[in-house]
Amino acid sequence: MEVYDNWREEKRSAYLYAVVAECEKNAVHKKLFLDLQAAAEKQATLWEKKMQAQGLPNVTYTPDFRSRLVAKLIRLIGPEYLHNVLSAMKIRGMSVFTQYHNEHRHTSLSTSSNLRAAVFGINDGLISNISLILGIAGANANQHFILLAGIAGLLAGACSMGAGEYISVRSQREVFEYQIVIEKKELEEYPEEETAELSFIYQARGIPKEEADRLAKIMIDNPETALNALAREELGLNPDDLVSPIGAMISSFFSFAIGAFIPLIPFLFGNSVLNMPISIVFTAVTLFTIGAALSLFTNKNPIWQGLRMLLIGFIAGAITFTIGKLWGIAMF
Repeated sequence: MEVYDNWREEKRSAYLYAVVAECEKNAVHKKLFLDLQAAAEKQATLWEKKMQAQGLPNVTYTPDFRSRLVAKLIRLIGPEYLHNVLSAMKIRGMSVFTQYHNEHRHTSLSTSSNLRAAVFGINDGLISNISLILGIAGANANQHFILLAGIAGLLAGACSMGAGEYISVRSQREVFEYQIVIEKKELEEYPEEETAELSFIYQARGIPKEEADRLAKIMIDNPETALNALAREELGLNPDDLVSPIGAMISSFFSFAIGAFIPLIPFLFGNSVLNMPISIVFTAVTLFTIGAALSLFTNKNPIWQGLRMLLIGFIAGAITFTIGKLWGIAMF
């Protein structure tokens, strides 16, 4: 029943808050999670009263396997490394592990992040397909077969990348949507408790209690900002990350396909002994360019970055060519 599920969820939250507080060395953060534990226990008590009013039997909370496993992981590696897991289990306060300036930097660089993802997608397609082509060439296959294998590699790799990106983004979006639905429901039923929890988090940020209370009330009283604030501050989720899985899938598909297409270009113009050398040159130039472009994100020397990417591509190609050569000798 829903009343049991809600009670159990609050008890689980209280249990995990206690574990997080136990592992937290920062005194302010420890107080935050202890306060959140008390708030969760209070919420659980409200659900217990509803159970009694409905004549339902009392139950005793026992942590399930998942909760005990997460508790062990918290003690082992710390809560800051389990951000997404804890958010999915309705644990608030995760945003205290992320500084405001880092959050701002992430938002302001969203376009750059998309560009970086596209660059990596092209790089994956490029190295995957040139490695495949060199492996086939090493086995002494004719150019017609090399072209067919390259096209198959392009389509298979692009579909795989697109499907993987769709599943990843869809799963992330479902987690976010689930948490936001829970927050919306609790905001409607328990606005005072949500205001108190938000105030606890602001206090953990170093804001004085009176100012934290006032700020939390302003946030909760404004329907347009309340859910956004709760998602960001209580769960550490960014509503702007609710990107379209279809868009992510299409972007991943085409970025991989573009990279995989480059080594195939010479083979589209008929058979020639120069096709393979030209393909290698095209690939080398593109790899160097991609490496240099990545220096925009790493702030390192573009020449060195380009040469490093070129070396990675050379090693991958050399390995597949050698394996293809050995396989061709063994077969023929």
